[in-house]
Amino acid sequence: MSGLRYAIIRLAFETLAFSHLSGLIRAIAPARGVIFTLHRVLPDPIADFSPNSILQVTPKYLDAVIVRVRELGFDTVSMDEAIERLKSDKPKQRPFVVLTFDDAYRDNLKYALPILRARKCPFTMYVPTAFVDGVGEVWWKALEDIVAQRDALSVELDGEIEYHQCRTTGQKQVLFDRIYSRMRIMDEDARVVLIRDIASRAGLNLEDHCRSLILDWSELQIFADEPLCTIAAHAVHHYELSKLSPQRARSEIVESLRTLEIQLGERPRHFSYPIGSRVAAGEREYQMAKELGLTSAVTTLPGGLFRRHANTLWSLPRISLNGSFQSVRYVPVLITGALFSLIGRT
Repeated sequence: MSGLRYAIIRLAFETLAFSHLSGLIRAIAPARGVIFTLHRVLPDPIADFSPNSILQVTPKYLDAVIVRVRELGFDTVSMDEAIERLKSDKPKQRPFVVLTFDDAYRDNLKYALPILRARKCPFTMYVPTAFVDGVGEVWWKALEDIVAQRDALSVELDGEIEYHQCRTTGQKQVLFDRIYSRMRIMDEDARVVLIRDIASRAGLNLEDHCRSLILDWSELQIFADEPLCTIAAHAVHHYELSKLSPQRARSEIVESLRTLEIQLGERPRHFSYPIGSRVAAGEREYQMAKELGLTSAVTTLPGGLFRRHANTLWSLPRISLNGSFQSVRYVPVLITGALFSLIGRT
């Protein structure tokens, strides 16, 4: 996120929080609920160079969010309960929040689970099965770690070897942004080749890197046994499904469901599209999820949940608990579904 964009968003959050306009918006256009997106939960301070810090919140903030949304009159519910409430015709239901965690990071076990248990807070964990197998590439974090640890890096792009200095935080950010933006527009096979080549040149073992970050199957079983947790699928390799052929995209979903059922004993009912943006998943993928009998599938498109979403359960919006905006006074803004639905249309 650029400094200017960060400043604009923070100013908007501050204005809405200070003016209490978010409460007025909720009264005029009440959403039935919101789904929050989380990834990592860590107590560590944010480093100067940390382009993925938007995916990281502190345990203290997670706990404060749960407390605050309840104070504001929202129930914290499971994904199944959220779907039932969306379908219900009962008047004057209490609004709800669903907490979801993508990617099955190991820190969720150490830092998030104790809080969720203490607060008796239901949650959903979306699992990319190749990551848990330890054979996936957590490529966005691998790229960050490689750039962070080096003063110079060689990269092959378009058949040419480029040499980059990355001693300063500014140089590191420019290099990361250059490679990351290229990876996001590449097809997935080319991106895998590129990150493997970069990692090889930097001496980083991607499988060891994945294993250090992600739960293994025995650790994931702890979540599967936890009554508060709903285990859900997040494809096999965390590929952007829209970049794949129909057969391959479908296989990514089917095989993740099958693997989770074999490993944990129950077929998941819910799914999260990797990346989840408009570019990463669209009507083709939504229809696949529906045809495969999934109860729901979530995107990362911002928005609240309204009665109409009972008819579009395979493209549900979520609101990110962004690591750059960890202030409890922003929580009334974050649960204003209508505001984020408006943002999502722009």
